[in-house]
Amino acid sequence: MAKTANPSRNSDLRATNGAKLRPLGRKRWAIAEGYIPEESTGPEPEMLSHETACVLNANDREAHLRIMIYFSDREPVGPYLLSVGPRRTKHLRFNNLNDPAPIPRGKDYSSVIESDVPIVVQHTRLDSRQSANALLSTIAFAAD
Repeated sequence: MAKTANPSRNSDLRATNGAKLRPLGRKRWAIAEGYIPEESTGPEPEMLSHETACVLNANDREAHLRIMIYFSDREPVGPYLLSVGPRRTKHLRFNNLNDPAPIPRGKDYSSVIESDVPIVVQHTRLDSRQSANALLSTIAFAAD
């Protein structure tokens, strides 16, 4: 019987048949549309209005992220430094980013996410200012 590669012991990901998998994702992503509503309706934290970057790291190495936030009326803020474990996903709420500064509520912004390994980024917003909530989600722009 053929021995199957164990991704946790190898420097690259392998499919169940032992074939090497190509890296998944990109190292630079942009989310041009960002806005955290100031108000919310419903129980917290589930229904708190928020912006999220959903990050998939399908690599065997931890992903080290640098996030820069850009505004229409002032200089950028960042970098926000975060990590996503190997073969893991993380939902990063922009509401919870505080170091070097909190993301302001009720102001438009954009973000650039850079990683030292390829990742996939999806953007999601929950707007619960009204009892009829709005949820939007889209893949971020893969820069290179």
